[in-house]
Amino acid sequence: MKAKLLYDRIWENFTDPMLHRIIGSVRILGLANLPIEQRQKYNTLLSKMTSIYSSAKVCFPNKTATCWALEPELTEVMASSRSYAKLLFAWEGWHNAVGVPLKPEYQAYVSLSNEAYKVDGFEDTGAYWRSWYDSSTFVEDLERLYQQLEPLYLNLHAFVRRGLYHRYGDKYINLQGPIPAHLLGNMWAQSWENIYDIVVPFPDKPNLDVTSTMVEKGWNVTHMFRVAEEFFTSLGLLPMPPEFWAESMLEKPDDGREVVCHASAWDFYNRIDFRIKQCTRVNMDQLFTVHHEMGHVQYYLQYKHLPVSLRRGANPGFHEAIGDVLALSVSTPGHLQKIGLLDSVTNDNESDINYLLKMALDKIAFLPFGYLVDQWRWRVFSGLTTPSQYNYDWWYLRTKYQGICPPIARNGAHFDPGAKFHIPSVTPYIRYFVSFVLQFQFHKALCAEAGYTEPLHYCDIYQSQQAGAKLREVLQAGASRRWQEVLKEMTGSETLDAGPLLEYFEPLTDWLKQQNQINGEVLGWPDFEWRPPVPDGYPEGIDNLTDEAEAEKFLEEYDRLGLVITNAYVEANWAYNTNITEENSKIMLEKNLELSSHTLQYGTRARQFDTSSFQKSSVKRLLEKLKDLGRAALPPADLDKYNNILLKMESAYSTAKVCQQNGSCLPLDPDLTELMASSRNYDNLLWAWKGWRDKAGRAVLPNFPEYVELSNKAAQLNGYADSGAYWRAWYETPSLEQDLEKIYLELQPLYLNLHAYVRRALYRHYGADYINLQGPIPAHLLGNMWAQSWSNIYELVVPFPSAHQVDATPAMKSQGWTPRRMFEEADKFFQSLGLLPLTPEFWNKSMLEKPNDGREVVCHASAWDFYNGKDFRIKQCTTVNMEDLIVIHHEMGHVQYFMQYKDQPLTFRDGANPGFHEAIGDVLALSVSTPKHLYSIGLLDNEGEGYESEINYLMSVALDKIAFIPFGYLIDQWRWRVFDGSINKKDYNQEWWSLRLKYQGLCPPVPRTQEDFDPGAKFHIPANVPYLRYFVSFVIQFQFHEALCRAAGHQGALHKCDIYQSKKAGQLLADAMKLGLSKPWPEAMMLLTGQPNMSATAIVDYFQPLLDWLITQNKEQQETLGWPQYDWTPYSGAASAPNSGKVSFLGMELEPGQATAGQWVLLLLGLVLLVAIMALAYKMYDLRRQREPYFGSEVELRHS
Repeated sequence: MKAKLLYDRIWENFTDPMLHRIIGSVRILGLANLPIEQRQKYNTLLSKMTSIYSSAKVCFPNKTATCWALEPELTEVMASSRSYAKLLFAWEGWHNAVGVPLKPEYQAYVSLSNEAYKVDGFEDTGAYWRSWYDSSTFVEDLERLYQQLEPLYLNLHAFVRRGLYHRYGDKYINLQGPIPAHLLGNMWAQSWENIYDIVVPFPDKPNLDVTSTMVEKGWNVTHMFRVAEEFFTSLGLLPMPPEFWAESMLEKPDDGREVVCHASAWDFYNRIDFRIKQCTRVNMDQLFTVHHEMGHVQYYLQYKHLPVSLRRGANPGFHEAIGDVLALSVSTPGHLQKIGLLDSVTNDNESDINYLLKMALDKIAFLPFGYLVDQWRWRVFSGLTTPSQYNYDWWYLRTKYQGICPPIARNGAHFDPGAKFHIPSVTPYIRYFVSFVLQFQFHKALCAEAGYTEPLHYCDIYQSQQAGAKLREVLQAGASRRWQEVLKEMTGSETLDAGPLLEYFEPLTDWLKQQNQINGEVLGWPDFEWRPPVPDGYPEGIDNLTDEAEAEKFLEEYDRLGLVITNAYVEANWAYNTNITEENSKIMLEKNLELSSHTLQYGTRARQFDTSSFQKSSVKRLLEKLKDLGRAALPPADLDKYNNILLKMESAYSTAKVCQQNGSCLPLDPDLTELMASSRNYDNLLWAWKGWRDKAGRAVLPNFPEYVELSNKAAQLNGYADSGAYWRAWYETPSLEQDLEKIYLELQPLYLNLHAYVRRALYRHYGADYINLQGPIPAHLLGNMWAQSWSNIYELVVPFPSAHQVDATPAMKSQGWTPRRMFEEADKFFQSLGLLPLTPEFWNKSMLEKPNDGREVVCHASAWDFYNGKDFRIKQCTTVNMEDLIVIHHEMGHVQYFMQYKDQPLTFRDGANPGFHEAIGDVLALSVSTPKHLYSIGLLDNEGEGYESEINYLMSVALDKIAFIPFGYLIDQWRWRVFDGSINKKDYNQEWWSLRLKYQGLCPPVPRTQEDFDPGAKFHIPANVPYLRYFVSFVIQFQFHEALCRAAGHQGALHKCDIYQSKKAGQLLADAMKLGLSKPWPEAMMLLTGQPNMSATAIVDYFQPLLDWLITQNKEQQETLGWPQYDWTPYSGAASAPNSGKVSFLGMELEPGQATAGQWVLLLLGLVLLVAIMALAYKMYDLRRQREPYFGSEVELRHS
């Protein structure tokens, strides 16, 4: 105050330079100009702003116990995490926690600060800050410097943006837009060196980060400061005084105190007490910060003899530059080797580029940030930026200069500048921009003083007394002289000059320009307004792991252990399926629990990885697949219950038998299957059909509702609405249901014409009592227990009985074929294509026939992969006939698939989608079943040439393939609706028959009630095997067939193609199979067929000659397509056991003679009672109408 009163009018005329500077400084009262109340308010504001900043924490959503402070937690997250969502959470949380409460305080601070400095003659606080640089052209000089430096920054920005694009993808990085601000390794994107690993030019070169070496060598915080001190003393500069070591806060206190962790150096103005406050961590970045802060202290020590008002840097940038200029030496590989942190130094171009890029990520990346912070504040102080525009203008400048953008929506209520320490602490920031220019001017001058002639980025002035002496002169001058004079003495120039900085980075500049030109990079961010989307589900999953190398190690571990555990489970499962005993079931359940535990453990760990930024698509895909826990997601008690339910249902199905009245019982395979295939006796077929459903279906029903409940629970724990949604997700096709419906409708005309034709043939055989030409077909008359294939009634429907017919069964039997020979013949077919032969383990361990030693086995044909790369088996109760020969090729197709993808990771050892696995065997069977092929292997007398023979052949194939289409489609239509709750327990059977009627045009041959459970009579229902795969496979196998025939050079009709012995076709097939599940199925489809979609075109083309013939025949017969009399049901005939030798009469089983006598007696009685019966007829009809409805006759097409 006295200086202002005494000298305000005359001080500018003082001739003593030092006196002039002292009075010029102390005459500015600043805040002392304010009345005491306002000064107290000002101090309170500063204290409050500092407190808000230093005490702010970011807490996990819905978790009050876990909160992050800026140091060290948030800083470490921003530096090391590669999780987009976690970085976003840390960034957003910090900016909200600090910025929002600061805004009203900052607004009040601006007003008071401006008021104070206007009294001193300044326009505003910004003008006062700029006055420290004692230059009328300071603002223009800064802009000139920035324009010089901008090209280097733009090239660095473009290169880094490309690296982030590779890491995070086009969802989050726009190659023509700004970079999301949270991805650059630092809370404020002011330094990018923490993302060096993402953008390192030559990753195979030695790592320049010595943090791990520091830790390994036992460096602690004190040692880091001692090393820094030794650097200064090596230059002949001063050591730290005792007070420094006694009073500094070099680490974050562990006593619970809240502290301001931001590193800072302190002068206590008593010429002995100088300290550093830093929450130091042992890493390379902090080692440089230690040197920077100790540079401030060295400055304090050197100018402590000056008057108090001159104890500061020549200008504010000088103070910041001193520590940094030493860090330029400390950070060189040569110096790091000298202090034992690098074993060797490699001086080649690639190593140089790596080093210079690492330095640029700190020095060059900072420049626009260092420039814009006070650009913003000066506008705030001047009133150009009003409080309502604080945040808008902040982000405008950050995008304009830095080319970054906020990663999440920001508005006027936010105050993001406040999230940077220097804003609430009221620390001018342009000093850092100035210092980043000055330090390279200093570095060049000191290197010259040290006699260094190599490129600037190699220079290390360590132990140079000459450089130290030069530096000491600058330090001791403090603010006693104009900074321009001090700079000229140091560098020979009195102006700020970007030349030394550009010289230092010249090799990198050239390299960046070349790389950006090669990559076609856009310099700048023309998509100025672009902003990234918010991650799905944010902020859930923010603490997930993002280290891709760690993920790869995890996957290797999973694969290694998983193969062993999976093999053990498959062995136990095989043992049970080939010998159904209580003991084997217990072992299988134990191994299943071990596998589930393994799946749960590793699947849970897999869910901890955030793969959004992973580079390797295979790693991402493996983890995504592994995150699916399946049934293992269930709690242990529920999992045990679920496994037992499945075991009970499958056991009930596999052990079910239908018993005759003479006590003999028939299992499904081979007896009931053979009866359904060969019998043409309506009642015998009905007995087998109804008996199987009474035994198998009804036995499954009690456990099925709980199975549905637990299955849904498992799906929901895996993130799906229900089990149907879970199963559909395997196809990785959002439009799956629509695509399937489209395909079904394209195939419907073919099915309807086949259905009408077959119905007419059955009408001829069974008569009008059992077949209605405008109604559905009774489900037991089509040669198969489930009417899914009609091949076994071929002789009833053969178009041209006198023409050649394709049935290899007689020849197989006459030639003495055995099940073994059937498998050997199939193996020959695969090998003829150049595919892999079966392994010795296959022949030694497979179950190719039903055992005759009394064992109960699961006869349903299946192929098995034992996950050891050599053991592959088939389990099949083979019968010597053509149908089983085709089945063998189908199952062997599975085995070939296993062998082709055996080198894939465990998770990828599966079909590209579930239908692919089923299609591979079938596509080969399309060749095997041709007359041409059967003739070539001696099972037919000729190749069946001629139109009639071709139609016969196509009919035989259609009875299998086309007849199956609606059945393959409807089973999971039913299950999906059971899973989603639209079909409830009491309607299970009714809705089953609704769908069978709607899609297949079939009806039950006897009344069905809700006590029946006919879906359970089909293996895949109790066995929990999704069925859509078969529908898909029946479509895509024809696409495969068409593609393989093209590769084999086939000319002519598709149904005549046999790819036998075509190595080209085999190679094409092998290439697709080798992919396993490693790629989305459209890629495998593209590889195999040349286009990525499922299509009905190939199957329609294959059967076009038959369709044309069927249309003609049906028109001639005036057939009705469809079943308009949908509620018709057949006469309910007696269902007596076949081949018992007795006759059912009045509910009794009698000898034929006894039955005949009884019939004569009844005839006489019948004549007497005829009139009475006619009189009662109407009443009986009325009573019948009052009975509980049964589903066979009164089913409704509710969903048609």
